[in-house]
Amino acid sequence: MAIRHETELYAPLKVFFEQQGYVIKGEVRTCDLVGVKENEEQPLIVEMKKSFNLALLLQGVERLRLSPTVYLAVERVRDKKGAVNQRWGELSGLCRRLGLGLITVTFYKTKPPVVEVLVLPDETLPLQRSGGRRRERLLLEFRERSGDYNTGGSTGVKLVTAYREKALRVALALQAAEVEAQLSALRQQSGVAADPTTPAEAGVVGRAAERRVGRTATPTSGTAGAAKPAGISPAELRKRSGVPNAALMLQHNYYGWFSRVTRGRYILTTAGAAALIEYAAIAETSAARGER
Repeated sequence: MAIRHETELYAPLKVFFEQQGYVIKGEVRTCDLVGVKENEEQPLIVEMKKSFNLALLLQGVERLRLSPTVYLAVERVRDKKGAVNQRWGELSGLCRRLGLGLITVTFYKTKPPVVEVLVLPDETLPLQRSGGRRRERLLLEFRERSGDYNTGGSTGVKLVTAYREKALRVALALQAAEVEAQLSALRQQSGVAADPTTPAEAGVVGRAAERRVGRTATPTSGTAGAAKPAGISPAELRKRSGVPNAALMLQHNYYGWFSRVTRGRYILTTAGAAALIEYAAIAETSAARGER
């Protein structure tokens, strides 16, 4: 059964390597699949294509700068028409000469895919010195992500990077601070003592704010007669979110989630509130990890 997209290779490969003790994440700094195993310094890298071609081979050779454990993965088509896909002996020999691993995935209509390792990477080859910094950045990006939210082999889609996760944490902290400020203002107007906001209370108001997205000018617009929030400081957001470079994220505003209302004071934009709804599970998971 021929696949339509190379992303279909990701799930069976992820399961295969997880069974070997790897933690797997997709689309890490342009690598389709990256795995890290405890007590192993070098990462696992897998590049995927629907069929074996020169582009895949060159991609694999380039990845050898980052790690000696590099596999090329392609579908194994059972149909005998695909001649180039049937020359596994020759392709295996080529990969073996280059130090690359080779994996095939065979898909069936009525049973799970079968992953077969034809060639193991030659991990005795010395690493190229020029790849040291790139390997460090790859591993840093891997560690900074709270989970695997991307499908390897994806193109033309928004990826959940470590930077996006941190921006979501800052946005979540900003939303919570605005909710607390609104509740405090409402208490003062009604003459109720301004006790600390409970998580449950903040959650109720936060969900109400989510339902208002798209119907208000900004998610921080208060109710009639309520004092308009003056914004939240970067120092407060850095403390709440646990993101050290929160101030730079607010200033650069790469995603358009934040708006400066006055010097050193920020509010959440409608786009930011919408992002927190779109990436709700990721934002909560990332925030929980940041608190540990």
